[in-house]
Amino acid sequence: MIISYFLNFRIQYNHMNYKPQIIFQFGIFILSAFLVGCNTEGDSTLNGDGVFAVEIGDSQIPYITINTNGTTILNEPKVAANMSIYVAKAKVQEQTIGIEYRGSTSFRISDKKSFGIETWDGNGSDTQIEFFDFPEEEDFILNGHVVNNESRLIIDRTLIYHHFGYELSRSIGRYASRSKFAEVEINGEYQGVYAFMEKLKRDKERIDIKKLEPADVSDEAITGGYILKIDKTSGGNQNIGQPPAYFENNWEDDARYTAENSFRSKYDINRQLMSGAPYGNPYHPNMYLETYFLYEYPDAADITTQQKAYIQKYLNDFETALLTDNFATNTRSYTNFIDVASFVDYFLLTEVCKNVDAYRLSTYLYKDRGMKLHMGPIWDLNIGFDSGDRIPVNGWVMDYNKFVGQDAWMVPFWWPRLMEDPQFRAAVKARWQSLRGNEMSTSKLQALVDANVSYLKSNGAVERNYTKWDVDPSLNYD
Repeated sequence: MIISYFLNFRIQYNHMNYKPQIIFQFGIFILSAFLVGCNTEGDSTLNGDGVFAVEIGDSQIPYITINTNGTTILNEPKVAANMSIYVAKAKVQEQTIGIEYRGSTSFRISDKKSFGIETWDGNGSDTQIEFFDFPEEEDFILNGHVVNNESRLIIDRTLIYHHFGYELSRSIGRYASRSKFAEVEINGEYQGVYAFMEKLKRDKERIDIKKLEPADVSDEAITGGYILKIDKTSGGNQNIGQPPAYFENNWEDDARYTAENSFRSKYDINRQLMSGAPYGNPYHPNMYLETYFLYEYPDAADITTQQKAYIQKYLNDFETALLTDNFATNTRSYTNFIDVASFVDYFLLTEVCKNVDAYRLSTYLYKDRGMKLHMGPIWDLNIGFDSGDRIPVNGWVMDYNKFVGQDAWMVPFWWPRLMEDPQFRAAVKARWQSLRGNEMSTSKLQALVDANVSYLKSNGAVERNYTKWDVDPSLNYD
């Protein structure tokens, strides 16, 4: 199982954080300075039908080919490539892109890699493009499930974890990355089933918050927008240009918190004031007690000292209020700082999807100008749905700290404390009862699973994927 594999890696076991990505394999294109997307199937300007590394029959699943023209893909920076999208073997779109590997633990342990891509014009500059039915943007992800041939490890055998969870989130009115199943071929080699998805970022069609400029320091402007992450520190630009081999064993880069990229909670996971200095060496003995908030937007290079001070104080004031409110009374002050409904929905989505990476890693928070702190969007479901072997099948993800010892990344005190509040519990119960009568009813959840499975199986994608990744002969997909 997953745990036994990771026990071979002391630090690796601390977290399996697979950035959702999808491997694109692009057919070879000789294109002009800009390659224009076309949404009409079989358009005569797009060089006709494709010849692929595998026979796809009459499959209707989009087939993506990526060609780097002999250039080695790196973790940083992105390298230029050509991408084509086919439906029913007819080319419907082609585009110049930049592509790089994506993921920390997943990159290290998975033979099936995931990728981040940007859409480029002929000069290598970002250009916004519409794919499928997504709003136009330039940043996307090709996310593949984790497969390790040597250890016969497969994570997300269903191939649908991300797509299912994100569809469920959107169905209850919470934005999540739009995703599309695709089969991917890179430089002529078939890579299997991927999820083509949106990268989470500030955008009117993604995380819709106000733009925050360095000059925005007035009393009103400085209040937003911000995006924070509770996560590992890997994935930044600190090791730009390193060869892929560097990233195969750079575990310490996951925990290099600095005053430039993050700030630490005043309180430890046990609700006590932190006593030691922040920003210690990676995996120092008391790291498991800490919670760090990474600057996602504005990022570490752009956020100003005043803006850092504002958002740090805001989080500190919220946490202090949450700890000091007397839940035996009807008065609450912590609700002055957070959008309670978003916390309720994040909790329910996390627990329904049994995502053991949530709360403590791959966790997004955002604050718009003049607004309260919101939880979400949900992200990174690779070891969701009870696949992580971390907690009992009937346990709560919220109670992760009770089941796992001193993991380098533990669940912040927020969630057990919130569930001590009768008012928050009542909000959770009311929302759950409402959703169980509709979007989260057993019948609708099962129908969503069945629709995704039927789509992949009927088009032959499951068989092709597991012919490529024949890691576990005993695997029974059904």
